[in-house]
Amino acid sequence: MTLKEMKSKVFRLIEEISPENPALTDDPDLAAKFNDVANQVLFELSRMKKLARYVELPVKKGDIITFADIESACGYEVYQLRLARGVSLDARADGTVLKCLEDGILELDLYVYPERITDKTRDTAYEFELSPDALEIMPYGIAADLLKSDVSAGGGAVYAARYESMLGRLDPRYRMPAVTIEGGLEL
Repeated sequence: MTLKEMKSKVFRLIEEISPENPALTDDPDLAAKFNDVANQVLFELSRMKKLARYVELPVKKGDIITFADIESACGYEVYQLRLARGVSLDARADGTVLKCLEDGILELDLYVYPERITDKTRDTAYEFELSPDALEIMPYGIAADLLKSDVSAGGGAVYAARYESMLGRLDPRYRMPAVTIEGGLEL
């Protein structure tokens, strides 16, 4: 789904759609704050439905690896290191700094934030990386935040309640655990 498609969904939801307008709405306040609000909701959802990435870094004994080093290698803003292996390490600063104890390839499993949405983000070029179930929740979170100061819309309370309800049912897993039994089973 592109940013433009998300804008269309949200503006249809809150009955502010104007398809002939390039901004998709005639309300300049909604148009002006849409990208900032969308980015906030996007980051919240990406912490719930995590975006996992795998990175390999060639390292030398004594190298100090920070999140900034990992971010430059993978192109994403890292918020949590899940697993590091491949070389012996000494983790510091709650796992945000790694000291390499040998030469080799450092293998990292981590969670990242998606690409940020800014005022310069092109509507048709930006593709959301969230899973389809998270993307279906997102319009309600955006609508709630866009309308929170709008007295005539009840402060977006209806959308906020719906968003929180859907968020509570969002399954953070990407796959279900499985058990394989080989050789049969005697009862």
